Amino acid sequence: MDSPERGEIWLVDLGYAAKVRPCLVISIPAFEEDRALATLIPHTTSPRGSRFEVEIRVNFLRAGVFDVQNLITIPHAKLIGKLGSLIPEHLYLTLRSREVYFATKSINIKGALSGENALRQAKI
Repeated sequence: MDSPERGEIWLVDLGYAAKVRPCLVISIPAFEEDRALATLIPHTTSPRGSRFEVEIRVNFLRAGVFDVQNLITIPHAKLIGKLGSLIPEHLYLTLRSREVYFATKSINIKGALSGENALRQAKI
């Protein structure tokens, strides 16, 4: 199986509790020497109104949202089939929500802004 590409949406077997559902690939393709893993954002048709849910309408998905709080990494063997790909603007919206969730925009090389402060406040 070819390595899935960032921005593709695949039907994925997430196990008994999470069912088979569409997921957005956010990892880059694995090389031959890499582990055959993909990092995904699951799609759900039961939104909760969270700021970390991204609604993207495409013709190959039912109405719903990508749940950025539910990032998962799975082996390629769990990928059932490719459903389609997001256009760059839609992928950007989803990845931007992930940056907000992880506060990666506030972390920079110099340790300025809130990156170090957030770690201190979290007592990590």
